[in-house]
Amino acid sequence: MTDTHCPYCALQCAMTLTPGPEKLEVAGRDFPTNRGGLCKKGWTSAELLGRDDRLTSPLMRGSDGALEPATWEAALDAIAGEARRLKAAHGADAVGIFGGGGLTNEKAYQLGKFARIGLGTSRIDYNGRFCMSSAAAAANRAFGLDRGLPFPLADLDTADAVLLIGSNVGDTMPPFVQHLQGARARGGLIVVDPRRSSTARLTADGAGLHVQPSPATDMALLLGVSHVVIAEGLADEGYLAERTTGYEAVRRATASWWPERTAEVTGVPAAVVRDIARRLAAAKSAYILTGRGVEQHLDGTDTATAAIDLALLLGLPGRRGSGYGTLTGQGNGQGGREHGQKCDQLPGYRKITDPAARAHVAGVWGVDPASIPGAGIPATQMLETCGLPGGLRMLLVGGANVVVSAPNVQSVRESLKRLDLLVVSDLFLSETAALADIVLPVLQWAEEEGTMTNLEGRVIRRRRAVMPPDGARSELWILRELAARLQAPGEWSLDPAEVFDELARASAGGVSDYSGLSHDLLDTGIEAHWPYPAGSGGTPRLFLNRFAHDDGRARLVAVRPAQHERPSGRDLHLVTGRILEHYQSGAQTRRVPELNDANAIVTAQIHPATAADRGIADGAGVRVANARGSLVARAILTADIRPDTVFVPFHFAGDESANLLTNSAVDPVSGMPEFKHTVVQIAPA
Repeated sequence: MTDTHCPYCALQCAMTLTPGPEKLEVAGRDFPTNRGGLCKKGWTSAELLGRDDRLTSPLMRGSDGALEPATWEAALDAIAGEARRLKAAHGADAVGIFGGGGLTNEKAYQLGKFARIGLGTSRIDYNGRFCMSSAAAAANRAFGLDRGLPFPLADLDTADAVLLIGSNVGDTMPPFVQHLQGARARGGLIVVDPRRSSTARLTADGAGLHVQPSPATDMALLLGVSHVVIAEGLADEGYLAERTTGYEAVRRATASWWPERTAEVTGVPAAVVRDIARRLAAAKSAYILTGRGVEQHLDGTDTATAAIDLALLLGLPGRRGSGYGTLTGQGNGQGGREHGQKCDQLPGYRKITDPAARAHVAGVWGVDPASIPGAGIPATQMLETCGLPGGLRMLLVGGANVVVSAPNVQSVRESLKRLDLLVVSDLFLSETAALADIVLPVLQWAEEEGTMTNLEGRVIRRRRAVMPPDGARSELWILRELAARLQAPGEWSLDPAEVFDELARASAGGVSDYSGLSHDLLDTGIEAHWPYPAGSGGTPRLFLNRFAHDDGRARLVAVRPAQHERPSGRDLHLVTGRILEHYQSGAQTRRVPELNDANAIVTAQIHPATAADRGIADGAGVRVANARGSLVARAILTADIRPDTVFVPFHFAGDESANLLTNSAVDPVSGMPEFKHTVVQIAPA
């Protein structure tokens, strides 16, 4: 019997794995985030361990263009040899790494270290750029620190009011819903979503309020609510004076967003805008939570900032029983961005441009600080450079399926084909692995030891329950072997506990300080929220006394909406997102029969009036298209969606990928692509 955590989302539900007659048996385990509950994905997570399409041997593309089994020695020699050749011909930045938010802290740390001192490249980023980057940029700007939830999730239990904007936790994190029951019982759950999602339906029967704005108008709504808070004297003036700066600029910026103007832009009635402000202000315990729905936009950082500004006006952050937070998506989306996968960060969430940070990390790695490359470029831009002059010639991908998850994926597919060498590490032959020149088989969650950091900044232990199949290898082993071939300096341990100890030293004194933690300490079952400096007991609740800026104050930042593409004529807004049975690119969940049978093909949710106007029948094929591409989906007619909007889940691949339609334009602050809004036309297929 092994106690561990779910391999999927950042809730990191606790579970127990027990050997059964044919496979591991999964049971929910009591833990503060899930309290014994699991969703469909968690209950079926062990199904992937025994699949016959599991990769168990390296694959190399032969002269006939087919992928064929190869030895580890041949694959690793080829990778190292090509890296040396390309660096000599084109410079170190010709070789890049694309990581993932599902990797353990140990693997994420070692991957960032390998990029900088193994390859000497600045070209590393990860799929968290597509997930958490706008939220992170907004939090760093406002608070001086980015931790998804700066308080334990269980604090939500006693809330009088919760404003949830841009997240459908009822489908994406079902065990999360139990933490909203207190707010529901008090009639204080406010859900903002263009769809009447499973989460929005929780507000029925007096449990709260569902607000259904036009897509890409969340910032306008937040500015309108902030206007009411200020105009009606609902702001916490004492808190603002004592703990913040920037109030006057925000007051001026929101002055023009009176409720009636807000209603014209968002479609939300003026009375509802006032109601939101008054409900939040009247609550003794209130929280504002954001998700990708507000952040994956051209102005995603500023929209998250507008939510933070509203929270600060009400005096919520850093107050017991209240606060602001953002819901991390991927399993290790928090830890994955803290220890070196992001293009501009070193371990401990240090800025790579900070001389003191470079000196500290270089000391741990045993290298000259000058040998550590500077900041790289964000993921979308990095992918665009493949095969172009001055761009990437070789890319190593681990923990990501970019030809499904990246925006404007047809462009990404063409970009990857221009590379001299594409190397993909994966469990299965994912859509990205199928394009690779070399494929490396790696371990699954139940086959490895390590740590993860969940959505509340809690560091937890992942434990091995079964032995991996012969032929599969840990990324730690792969990186050690490549480092040896490239004569890289530093230590490259295979023991995750030793790698964690090095990570802890590298993070010491940084924003996300893990220096007081170890595998042995975590195995005692302690509550371990970072920062956890040596000698401390961790930090479950941030900002109680001061924010992380040098002056201890939070920053209110005046923002205004970007000019989004708007539908004209018969155009519609396209919104993409998750559904209950699937996760991320679907590379894993589409291989679980129980999950895939429930949602095996891509669908498009359309309002019945919109469908009738276009001659589309329920269950019939519908073509969703724009200038970037098109897909054919099965129409689901529902009054739960706005008539001007169509919703398509993003878990499907090939010709069913929603990201054939999405825009690769990015937020100028965070580099986040605008996944959550584009304009499309629909017609019978």
